[in-house]
Amino acid sequence: MSALAKTAAGVGCTVLALPLLAALVVAALISSAIPSTGGAAASPSKHALADIPRSMLALYQRTAPECRGLSWTILAAIGKVETDHGRHPTMISSAGAVGPMQFLPSTFKQYSHPVPPGGKSPPTPWDPVDAVYAAARMLCANGAKDSRNLRSAIFSYNHANWYVDKVLKIAAQYEAAAPAPNAAASKAVTFARAQLGQPYLWGGDGAGEGGFDCSGLTQAAYHKAGINIPRVAQAQYTAGPHLPAKSPLTPGDLLFFGTSPAHITHVGIYSAPGRMIDAPHPGAVVRERAFDPTTRADFQGATRPAGQGHPR
Repeated sequence: MSALAKTAAGVGCTVLALPLLAALVVAALISSAIPSTGGAAASPSKHALADIPRSMLALYQRTAPECRGLSWTILAAIGKVETDHGRHPTMISSAGAVGPMQFLPSTFKQYSHPVPPGGKSPPTPWDPVDAVYAAARMLCANGAKDSRNLRSAIFSYNHANWYVDKVLKIAAQYEAAAPAPNAAASKAVTFARAQLGQPYLWGGDGAGEGGFDCSGLTQAAYHKAGINIPRVAQAQYTAGPHLPAKSPLTPGDLLFFGTSPAHITHVGIYSAPGRMIDAPHPGAVVRERAFDPTTRADFQGATRPAGQGHPR
């Protein structure tokens, strides 16, 4: 069956009439120029909950989306190294850096605007909200966006490799370990990762047809793992089993997007903490990218096919 015939039959990621296909392709190509939002939405570890004041933890978490793909754990680790989350008695360094995130006033000025929600006007490096937002913007400008060069971003904050290593170590301690995937989920993720670079093809079920669409990829991944799931994204969502809202994600979980639970238009597979693999749109290829459910208004929830299973 051709890709167009499959579309008419409702096999692709959404069920659309054929006259709308050309418009969809044009819209998708236009939207591909718009950056997607993502990040590492790590759950706090027990150590993080014990070590970070509740107000600062909430601030780090709500600030991280200021830089797409930046984990709140990096901001928290910098806050820990610099002033123990604002607990340092004076918060003034010998070099003249001030406040909870230790900014030189001249450096802070570069990243202090726009004034963040709850910040001071005019902004000041002494204010925790202003300081943490400025830190996120500085990291973003120096490589943290989409984690392109996180070490370089942290190095820009303090020009020392020991500092970078210390921040990364603390950040890892602040992140709760994700539940380990079972064997079926691991096989599904391994298959999906092996398809990276395959072309997007509307209605495509694999390399033999010239590529995948979003639900074709996820169905093929779970078929490889010995679990049958429906072909269309909406049907995959309906089939479940659904995870409760804000549950920790495990590699292999399916992630669903759309305008509502009854209008699912896209699906990807959670591949690692803060990451997903998907076949995004016409003109693109299967990719692995940052994913943060807290920054996606169209995220409708996740299912765990490997948790229940529908063996062949």
